[in-house]
Amino acid sequence: MHQVQLELNDKLYDEAKRRAAEAGYETVGEYIADVVSDDLAEYTENLDHLFTPGRVDHIDGVIANVKAGGKTHTAAEVRERFRKRFEG
Repeated sequence: MHQVQLELNDKLYDEAKRRAAEAGYETVGEYIADVVSDDLAEYTENLDHLFTPGRVDHIDGVIANVKAGGKTHTAAEVRERFRKRFEG
């Protein structure tokens, strides 16, 4: 293992911090290391790195909500949400 030091401007750091928290990482450094490792890794069939503790908790919560009769979304609703999110 090698340790790398880098500098981010405040805007990038804040965004990395937000994404790290959203994905369940304990630190920004862990998040950045995972993003870079994934980007530099050659093709892999192992997708375990995508299932962070935060994402697993979120998935478990969604499953529990659906089982309890909570609202579900149609494929069209999901596509519309993603369209709005990525178009700004």
